[in-house]
Amino acid sequence: MATANPTCPPPMKATSNGAFQHENPLDYALPLLILQICLVVVFTRLLAFILKPLRQPRVIAEVIGGILLGPSAIGRNEKFLNTIFPKKSLTVLETVANLGLLFFLFLVGLELDMRSIRRTGHKALAIAVAGITLPFVLGIGTSYALRATVSKKANPTSFLIFMGVALSITAFPVLARILAELKLLTTDAGRIAMAAAAVNDVAAWILLALAIALSGSNSSPLVSLWVILCAAAFVLLAIFALKPLLTMMAKRSPEGEPVQEIYICITLTLVLACSFITDTIGIHALFGAFVVGIVMPKDGPFAGVLIEKIEDLVMSLLLPLYFVSSGLKTDVTTIRGTLSWCMLVLVIFTACFGKISGTFVVSLLCKVPFREALALGFLMNTKGLVELIVLNIGKDRKVLNDQTFAICVLMALFTTFITTPIVMAVYKPARRGSPYTHKTVQRKDPDTELRVLACFHSTYNIPSLINLIESSRGTRKRGKLCVYSMHLMELSERPSAITMVHTARNNGMPFWNKKHDNKDQMVVAFQGYGRLSSVNVRPMTAISAFSSMHEDICTSAHQKRVALILLPFHKHQHFDGTMESLGNSLRAMNGHVLSRAPCSVGILVDRGLGGTRQVQASDVSYDVVVGFFGGRDDREALAYGMRLAEHPGISLTVVKFVAAPGQTFAFGAKLIGITANKDRKIINVDQGTGNSDEDKQEDEQFWSEFMSVRSNNTESITYEERLVDSKEDLKAVLREKNRSNLILVGRMPQVAPLVEKSDCPELGPIGSYLASSEFSTLSSVLVLQQYNPETDVYPMVMEVSDYMDVPDTPTGLSLSS
Repeated sequence: MATANPTCPPPMKATSNGAFQHENPLDYALPLLILQICLVVVFTRLLAFILKPLRQPRVIAEVIGGILLGPSAIGRNEKFLNTIFPKKSLTVLETVANLGLLFFLFLVGLELDMRSIRRTGHKALAIAVAGITLPFVLGIGTSYALRATVSKKANPTSFLIFMGVALSITAFPVLARILAELKLLTTDAGRIAMAAAAVNDVAAWILLALAIALSGSNSSPLVSLWVILCAAAFVLLAIFALKPLLTMMAKRSPEGEPVQEIYICITLTLVLACSFITDTIGIHALFGAFVVGIVMPKDGPFAGVLIEKIEDLVMSLLLPLYFVSSGLKTDVTTIRGTLSWCMLVLVIFTACFGKISGTFVVSLLCKVPFREALALGFLMNTKGLVELIVLNIGKDRKVLNDQTFAICVLMALFTTFITTPIVMAVYKPARRGSPYTHKTVQRKDPDTELRVLACFHSTYNIPSLINLIESSRGTRKRGKLCVYSMHLMELSERPSAITMVHTARNNGMPFWNKKHDNKDQMVVAFQGYGRLSSVNVRPMTAISAFSSMHEDICTSAHQKRVALILLPFHKHQHFDGTMESLGNSLRAMNGHVLSRAPCSVGILVDRGLGGTRQVQASDVSYDVVVGFFGGRDDREALAYGMRLAEHPGISLTVVKFVAAPGQTFAFGAKLIGITANKDRKIINVDQGTGNSDEDKQEDEQFWSEFMSVRSNNTESITYEERLVDSKEDLKAVLREKNRSNLILVGRMPQVAPLVEKSDCPELGPIGSYLASSEFSTLSSVLVLQQYNPETDVYPMVMEVSDYMDVPDTPTGLSLSS
C-alpha cells in the first residue's frame, strides 16, 4: 500500500468552521490570506509614512517591507514565519500577488503612450540607447564575475541576459512619480528623462522576453526560437485584432455617458486571456497584460474608467503582496564573507556607473548642461517594481540563486533610494521670470487689465468663485478682466494621477486643458462661464502634493502676471451653519501661499455667495460691505470693493472704523509683529516701525480717491463712519452687517484679535472672527492681503529683466513640448 509523501503537506481548505469549533483559522487558506493582506498593507503603509520625510516613492517602503517580513529580519523567527507565512500558503499568496501584478502591468501599459515614444527626439533616443547599452554590456561583464564566485551553476546564456536586463532597466512608473514629486516634469531634464525611460521600458520588456525564451528547461535552441516567434505573432495579433476591438469599444463610450459594464467585462477578460496565451507560449503571463495595456486607446473616457475600476484594489491590497512574496525569497543573510560583499559592491557600482556615466556622457555630447546631464544620469538609474519582476522571474526559472537574487534586490533598493536626495542636491532648476508691474488690485490706473488666479479643489467652491468673478467684471469691456482658473489636484500613488501628470508634462505645469471635451468637469464649468460671459477664462489643472502645491500656485501666478490669487478657505459650511475643516494640509497650503505669493492674495470663506448655482449677469444683486481700519491690506480690500461697485447689480457699503480719541484699535492689548527682513525680529506694533506715518498718508490719499469715486456714484456706494472704543463695540458694528452677501476685509489691520482663540489665525484679527459661526451663517467673507515687496524676501521666482517669458496661451491652443 502506497504511503503519502511526508514532504508534501495536504492542500489547505478554503474556510474554517471557526474558533468555537476548535479550528485554527490560520490553518485555512482564506482567513490566512486575509490576515497576510492586512499585515502587509499596515506594515508597508507604516514604513511609507516613516520614509515620507525623505521623499522616497512608496515602492521603496514596499520593497523594504517585503524584505523585513521575510527571512532577512522578522522572518528569522521561525514561529512567526510558520504561523503567518507557512510554506503551504505560499502558492495561494503568490497566485493572488501575481493576479494583482497582471492588472498592475496592464495599468503600466496604459501609462505608456506609444505615440509619445514615436515622437521622441533624437536627443532622448540617444540618451535612452546609451542608458541601455553601457549598463547591459557592463552587466554581461559582471555576470562572468558572479558566475566565477557566487553563481557557479548558472546557465551561461540566460544568466548573462538576465544580469544585463537587471542592470539596464529604468523603472518608468517610479521615475514619473519622483519627477512629479520634485516638480521636474516640465523641465528639460524631466522631459528627456521621461521620453528616454519610456523607450528604455519597452526595450527592457523585449530583452526580458528574450531572456525568458532562452531560459527554458529544454536546452534545444529550436524551442527558444519557437517561443520568440510565437511571442512576435502574439504582438501582431494584439495590434491587428485586439486594438480594433478595443478602439471600437472606446468610440462607443462617448464623453459624459457611462461606460457600458459589458465593455469593462470584455476588457478585463481580454487581459486575463492574453496573460494565459503568453504563459502558454512560455514568456510569462505578465506580458499579455502589458501588451493589452499598450494597445489600449488612451483617448476618451474608456481608459480612465478602466483605471478607476482597477487601481485602488490592485495598488492598495494586491500589489503589496507581490513585494512580500519577493521579500520571502530574499535572504540577505546569504550574503556572507568578504567575497560576497565585494560582489554586492561590484554589482551596485556597475549598475550605477553604467547608467549614470552612459547617460551623462551622451547628454553632454547632446549639449545638455552639466548639472542637467548629471541629474539625468541619476534619474535614469531609478529601479523599481519592473526590476523585481525581472529578478523574481530569474529566481523562479532557477537562473538566479538565493545569493545572487539578494544581491540584485539590494542593488535595486540602493539605486532607487539615492535618486531623490542626489537629484535634489545636484539639480534644482531656477524659476525665473520677467518682472511685471501690476501685482495688486490697488493701482494708479484702474482701467488696466485685472488678472486673477482663481484656485479650487472641489465642486463646492465653484459656484461662489464664478459668482465672485462675475461680480468683479463690472461694466468694463472684454479684456479688462482675465481669469485663470486652477483646479488643485493632489498627486497620489495612483496610476490615474500619474496619467494626468503625463498630460501635464506634455503641456507644461500646471497644464492647459486644451480639449473642449475635457474630462475635468470642474474645469468645464469655468470654460462654460467664459464662453457665456465677457470674461477671458483660461482653465488649468495643477497636480502636486498639497505640501508643495503653493509652489505651483505662486510660480503660475508670476508666469501669468496675476494681480490677485483667490484661494478657498480650508473649511466649508454645513446646512446647520457649523464650519467643517477639509484638512490641515489645505490650511497649510493657504499659509504658504500667503507668505510666498508674488502678488495680492484673497481667501474666500464661502457661505453660498449667490446660492449653489451660477448667477447670470442680469441677476446679480449683492450687498457688499468693506470694513476699513487703515493699512496696506485694508486699502486692497477697499480697491477690490470699488472694482465690484462698477457692476450695476452690486450695492457697496464702506464702513470706516474710527478709534475713540486717545485710543488705538489695540484697545489696550499689546500687539506685536515680525519684521520682514531676514532677521525676523519681533517688534511692538504700537510703537510703530517708522512706516506708520507713511501708511497714514497713503490711507488718506486713497480714501480721498474713494470719496471722489463715491461722489460720482452715490446710488450704489454708501459710506459710514463708526466710532468704536472697545472690542464689543467693534463686534456689534460688524454684526449689524452679518446679513450682507459679501464682506471684504484686510488680512492684517492693526486691531486687537476679536476672538480669544482661533484655529485660523492666517485670516488675521478681523477675518478669523468673521469666519466663525458666532458671527454669521449667511455672509461670505473675502480676506485680502496686499502684495508687499518688502516682505517678499524669499521669492519663488527670481525676476530677471532680460528673461523671455512664454506668451499666454488662450484656451484651445496647445503648448509644444
